[in-house]
Amino acid sequence: MNDARPTSVRWRIVGLLLAYAALVHFNRISIAVAGTERLMAQFKISEQLMGWVSSAYLISYTLLMTPGGWFIDRFGPRAALLVVGFGSAICVGLCGLAGFTASAALVVPALIVFRLCMGVTNAPFHPGAAHTACRWIPGPQLSTVNGLINAAALVGIGATPYLLGFLMDELGWPGAFVTAASVTAVVSAAWWACAANRPSEHRGVNEAERQLIAVDASGKAAATRRSGLPPWRKRSVILLTLSYAAVGYFQYMFFYWMQYYFVTILKLGKDTGRLYATILAFAMAVGMMAGGWLTSRAQSAWGLRRGRTSIAVCGMLASAALLGAGILCQDKIWIVIYFSLALASLGTCEGAFWSTATDLGGERSGTSAAIVNTGGNAGGALAPIMTPLASQLFGWNGAIAVACVYCLLGALCWIWIDPDEDVPTPDAVPASAAPGSAISLQETKSLRDGIAPPAVS
Repeated sequence: MNDARPTSVRWRIVGLLLAYAALVHFNRISIAVAGTERLMAQFKISEQLMGWVSSAYLISYTLLMTPGGWFIDRFGPRAALLVVGFGSAICVGLCGLAGFTASAALVVPALIVFRLCMGVTNAPFHPGAAHTACRWIPGPQLSTVNGLINAAALVGIGATPYLLGFLMDELGWPGAFVTAASVTAVVSAAWWACAANRPSEHRGVNEAERQLIAVDASGKAAATRRSGLPPWRKRSVILLTLSYAAVGYFQYMFFYWMQYYFVTILKLGKDTGRLYATILAFAMAVGMMAGGWLTSRAQSAWGLRRGRTSIAVCGMLASAALLGAGILCQDKIWIVIYFSLALASLGTCEGAFWSTATDLGGERSGTSAAIVNTGGNAGGALAPIMTPLASQLFGWNGAIAVACVYCLLGALCWIWIDPDEDVPTPDAVPASAAPGSAISLQETKSLRDGIAPPAVS
């Protein structure tokens, strides 16, 4: 082997993360699709009770998110994502088996229990994926890859109405769930065989690839980010978490109720409802891919804070405005167009959120990312329950408008978020500094942004 040319193991790792993201989210959202097309009619399940079936996953997923981050930091992302994959496969398979064996009186409690368990096992996914990307991807490409991972999750969600719908038409909803479980188990086995916690632990990575990976966002040799404060005590982590809670509410309202809204409220029919729900999810996936690239470009041009803040704030403000425009529309095609653009705009923020979460965590990046995602899913867990309740008070358009307000508040949080908060560390001291001397926050930020620090007289 020619060691002068970098190997490409990092991209195989990314490919597995993309497959994982798509399948985990396919399994996550499958209950909402099955509920709209089969379960609610078959078992006479009300909107509110179906909301609880959907939110059972989100409740346990959210509560176990931060412990999941600790698990990642303690045992590594490879082990954490193994738990995610095989846990998702087992639990979605059990949901399918419940349909074969449970009576109408027992199927809802069984689904709630299995969804609770799936939420527990899936809690480490997004922090684990972000942690893996942080270790395997060069800094200048990190936001792009984080955007791709989240886009793959949306591809999984977007494919669910059609793909799960097709499987349900052919195999029944229990058979469709068992099939999804089998595919998830195969991908989990591939992760077990091929993944490693970091490049130094993978036999297929040569020295050239290790050196290529070991650069920060400015393209300089990366220094270990060590922090004097734990993530939960940082102002920026708290604000990032609150902002991501707004994103979670906005997203999950669409994921869990929009197909129902198209089919039942707008009376567009099953096939049209599938199509429109798929369009919305794929629009957000495109926004995530574009947003990751834009975030990488913006932070290279303007520095971490200004670059990421500009993308996040503009994306969230645009999504709120576009959602508002969709609510005011009467033409159903324009409603779908505005809703799609709103989700695409929101998707542009994902790369900034996940890159900032891992940067702020330093050596505790798994815990930091988990805290932020706990906020996202706490906000998200409210959406399946609150949306039908709000619709009873304000109508469905009013219930959707609630997400606009949350999005505006989330954008406001970014004014005080700094990816470099508490960043000065002994590892970041330049070689020219005298032994034992301190480095200022401004010097450290300058080094990270590729700017020479001011001379000391």
